[in-house]
Amino acid sequence: MIYFDHSSTTPIHSEVSKRMYEINQDHFANPSSVYESGRKAKSLIEHARFQIAEAVGAKSSQIYFCSGGTEANNQVLWSLINQKNKHIIISAIEHPAISKVLERLKVFDVESTLVPVDKQGVINTSILLDSIRDDTGLISIMLANNEIGSLQPIRKIIKQINKPNVPFHTDAVQSIGKMSVDVYELGIDYMSLSAHKFYGPKGVGALFVKNRDKFSSFIVGGNQENGLRGGTENIAGIVGMGLAAELAVKNQEKCIAKLNLLEKHFLSNIRQSFPLAKHNAKNNLPGLLSISFPGYKSDILMAKLDRLNFAVSNGSACNAGIIKPSKVLKAIGLEDEINLSTLRISFGKDNTIEEVDQFIKTLNDILN
Repeated sequence: MIYFDHSSTTPIHSEVSKRMYEINQDHFANPSSVYESGRKAKSLIEHARFQIAEAVGAKSSQIYFCSGGTEANNQVLWSLINQKNKHIIISAIEHPAISKVLERLKVFDVESTLVPVDKQGVINTSILLDSIRDDTGLISIMLANNEIGSLQPIRKIIKQINKPNVPFHTDAVQSIGKMSVDVYELGIDYMSLSAHKFYGPKGVGALFVKNRDKFSSFIVGGNQENGLRGGTENIAGIVGMGLAAELAVKNQEKCIAKLNLLEKHFLSNIRQSFPLAKHNAKNNLPGLLSISFPGYKSDILMAKLDRLNFAVSNGSACNAGIIKPSKVLKAIGLEDEINLSTLRISFGKDNTIEEVDQFIKTLNDILN
C-alpha cells in the first residue's frame, strides 16, 4: 500500500517502536510506587515530559499527559463549567473535538460564537475581536486545520486582543514536525498535542497549560499528572511520545523540505493531466493538500484508489464513512457538488517522488 493519509495518522517511527518495546519489557512498574522500579518508571515519564516541553518551548511543569488530542481539547473546554465567564469563541473549521463538545456544554450555560474563515480557511480576525465580550472565558482557534491545512495567525490575533486575561487555546495536533511551534512566541495559554500525528504511538497526547490556577481536573482519580489527570500512566506510550517529539523537531527542516518537494511535484503534474483540479486553501501545512475533482465523487475515487493500493481520505478521518459535505469545505465556500468531489492527500517523511508518480498515473487512468 502507498500511504498518503498522514494527517489521519502516521506510522510509528522505528526508533520509537523499539524504545516502547524495551519499556514494556523492562520498566512496567507503576510510576506511583515508591520502590526502585516504580521510581525509575516515574523518571522515564519526567524525561518524556522534558522532551515535549523542549519541542514546544515550554517548561516541563506545564506539560500534562493524557490519551490524545481529543481528551486534551475536552479538558480545556470542560474547565469552563467551573468559571464565571462561560462564553467561548471558536472558528468555523475547528475539529469536532472542539465543536461537538460545545453542544454538550450548553446545559451548563456555556455560550459560543463561531467566527467565519475566508476562502483560504483563514479566520476573520476583525470579527473574532468584535466577538469578545465581558463574559468571554476562552478563545479556541486551531493552529493548523486537519482537512485543508490552513494556518491561523495565532500570534497576530493574541497581540490584538484588547481584553486582558482571556485565555487562548490552540489545537496544534497537526503541527509538530511540520512547522515551528513555540508556546511563548505564540502567546497561548493552552495547547493540545497528539503523538500519533508525528510518528508516535496512538492513545497518548499532551496538554500545555501555562498556568493551572484556574484549571480544573477533567478525569478525577489518583494524583497522577499533579492531580490534573487521574489514572495510572501509560509509560511506554508517554516515553514513545517524548522520543517521537524529539525526533520530529530534530528532523523538522529536512521533513518540511521533503514534503514541499512532494507537494510541488504532485500539483504541477496533476494540473497537466486534470486541469480542472482545484487546490483548496493554499496557505497550508507542507504536504497536506485538499484537491477537488469536479464531476467525480470523492467516495468513489477513494474506493477505486483503495482497490489499487493507495490510501487517501476525503476529509477528517473522525468522520470516515459518513458521506455528506464537509463542514470545513462548506466554511471556505465550496458548493456541495465540489465539496463532495474533494480528496485530502497528505504526504509523509518516507514517501517518494516515485510513489507520487505512481499515484498521478493511477489518478489519471481513473479520471480519464
